[in-house]
Amino acid sequence: MIEQEHLIELKHIRKEYDGVTVLDDINLYIRKKEFVTLLGPSGCGKTTTLRIIGGFETPTEGELYFEGREISALPPYKRRVNTVFQKYALFPHLNVFDNIAFGLKLKKMPRQEINQRVGQMLELVNLKGYEKRKVDALSGGQQQRVAIARSLVNEPEVLLLDEPLGALDLKLRKEMQLELKNMQQRLGITFLYVTHDQEEALTMSDTIVVMREGHILQIGDPKHIYDEPANAFVADFIGESNILRGTMVRDELVSFAGRGFPCVDFGFGNDTPVDVVIRPEDIMVVGEDIGQLVGTIQSVLFKGVHYEMMIDCGTFTFKVHSTTMQPQGSRVGLSIVPFNIHIMRPMDASPTEEA
Repeated sequence: MIEQEHLIELKHIRKEYDGVTVLDDINLYIRKKEFVTLLGPSGCGKTTTLRIIGGFETPTEGELYFEGREISALPPYKRRVNTVFQKYALFPHLNVFDNIAFGLKLKKMPRQEINQRVGQMLELVNLKGYEKRKVDALSGGQQQRVAIARSLVNEPEVLLLDEPLGALDLKLRKEMQLELKNMQQRLGITFLYVTHDQEEALTMSDTIVVMREGHILQIGDPKHIYDEPANAFVADFIGESNILRGTMVRDELVSFAGRGFPCVDFGFGNDTPVDVVIRPEDIMVVGEDIGQLVGTIQSVLFKGVHYEMMIDCGTFTFKVHSTTMQPQGSRVGLSIVPFNIHIMRPMDASPTEEA
């Protein structure tokens, strides 16, 4: 695979507001034609990072490069980026066509070119025929498409999207996730997307950047982030997890929930405290006589594609996802293959359950 060129680089970026550090030593590169998502809880610094790239904020320390040129002091209108915010900021007195054409008219482009570009954008966002419609007569999803078209019509090299689907209902949000990804692939431009929704990140991204309290915790493709979380916070934030304390007895042997389990991890040392992460879908419900652990089913919920069972094994209550179920109160065995046991060094905020 050919290495993609770095389009944007953040080097040792720090940002303070009134003496409070909100970004601390952020180092990140974004490649051309990549869909990158900044993911994390409210207040983690993801929107501030986006605003620094867009030129709406200036870093307290550090450097920001665009195609090798340092641009920290460059105003937003001189950067080859456009931003779509959660509040679309459309002009209510203008129709769909004029909203999309607004930036082109400011540049005094010929009318024929404006008509051509706006027509292409309307087709791209599936709003052909809506040219004369007032924006306040559109649905939330249609307004969002207009906002995206207005940003894309200026042909930016990078589109910054700050939680643009947050105001939409669940069904429409899922539809727009796929539309945005398809749009990005067809246009071949770089998307930098901010969200706190892990499903959005997993669905759309080439690369996910997980942030917490102004720091980057992990960078990787969706499968790597999900399968190999760097720590308990990432494991808990990306999908559902059973997270518990354990002891790495030696290479490829870990103890948790009162017994030893073979695993595939090594290099932690002997008798070392660790965090153990097991995804609910990676636990098999088996007979009591063959289970590595034995427990009682406390609750059963039907989730559409699987059942979610809470199974109390005495030292820990495991969340298990399975396509088959046993009734509440049943005694069952649990089995976990070595590959599905993920070991990591503990964070400062340790799990509350003890092994």
